[in-house]
Amino acid sequence: MARKIILDCDPGHDDAIAMLLAHGNPDVELVAVTTVVGNQTLAKVTRNALSVARIADITGVPFAAGCPRPLVRTIETAPEIHGESGIDGPAMPEPTLDLDPRHAVDLIIDTVMAHEPGEITIVPTAGLTNIALAVRKEPRIAERVREVVLMGGGYHTGNWSAVAEFNIKIDPEAAHIVFNAGWPVTMVGLDLTHQALATPEVTRRIAEVGTRPAVFVNELLDFFGAAYREAQGFEHPPVHDPCAVAYVIDPSVMTVRKAPVDIELTGTLTLGMTVADFRAPAPADCRTQVAVDLDHERFWDLVVDALERIGDVSA
Repeated sequence: MARKIILDCDPGHDDAIAMLLAHGNPDVELVAVTTVVGNQTLAKVTRNALSVARIADITGVPFAAGCPRPLVRTIETAPEIHGESGIDGPAMPEPTLDLDPRHAVDLIIDTVMAHEPGEITIVPTAGLTNIALAVRKEPRIAERVREVVLMGGGYHTGNWSAVAEFNIKIDPEAAHIVFNAGWPVTMVGLDLTHQALATPEVTRRIAEVGTRPAVFVNELLDFFGAAYREAQGFEHPPVHDPCAVAYVIDPSVMTVRKAPVDIELTGTLTLGMTVADFRAPAPADCRTQVAVDLDHERFWDLVVDALERIGDVSA
């Protein structure tokens, strides 16, 4: 049976690819898409999510806009990576889907509570503001969610500071809530996603699919790759967010290690750091784990297969 997921995102080039992977793979069922401020403002990322839905012909799935700012801190966005629109590069079509009238936090709560315990997996690929508010507003979801598989953090690696990753750094208080809510958390952080490089062989394989969504993905990677080379010195861009979806589809595509993880909230130089404790075997009641190694070829097999299954839909 397909794993039911809520994708909480801030598209964002790699969020768009995560949406396509979730939509195109038969082993997951995309039951809701929620958006949150992050890579760009809430209005921009929400429009981008709806545009991606049109490109891939995603219908019958509720889309809801969520929090326009972090819990405590001022908004930080990433135009140097994602551009002023949040998805610079490709021509984005006008959305045709209407937003769900509910706030994203309420859609998350309603979806989890409407399903049996263990049916819903939450996959956040953005700052954790929506997820933190959902579990604060309705604490019962912590015992009903199967697991939270998030793209964020890094046990040895940062990108928004020397030690902190963007999704965690922009709302560390929300991350602290999510990592300590009592549900199982798998952190797919930079240590893993920096292995998911879109090499020329990868873009060639995607080009061979030949469909409009596949062309769109390579257009995403063209802009994303250039931005990453200029901003962070990567020869080929790391595609972060689809890694979290890939783990839900097939956990064996990466290795994970159980370890206590908490969020630094007060350090002058370390704010937002995801502190993973590897000093000893994790205690029996440890409910957090971190992704360590990626099977690069199998990961991209999943992405290419999803694009093939989506087919040549009209944008």
